[in-house]
Amino acid sequence: MSISIKPLADRVIVAPAAAEEKTKSGIIIPDTAKEKPQQGEVVAVGAGKVSDQGTLIEPQVKVGDKVLYGKYAGQEIPVDGEDYLIMRESDILAIL
Repeated sequence: MSISIKPLADRVIVAPAAAEEKTKSGIIIPDTAKEKPQQGEVVAVGAGKVSDQGTLIEPQVKVGDKVLYGKYAGQEIPVDGEDYLIMRESDILAIL
């Protein structure tokens, strides 16, 4: 998956996973009751954060990682007809 923008510093761009259509028991969830997904795939990573000493701290995530992030993390951005989230690496809770 290629994206036409590159995040700066310690920011990453995440493609959110699709919202669940059905529960495990087979009940179909209406659009108004679907929850915002909290996981997705990293599609672009910035160069990293510069520390107080002036050294570059490399990002821990890389393109292709499946990640878990906070419910209200990031800013939604449309790129080439797709919706993505741009967030700081520190908003990512875990790599799945």
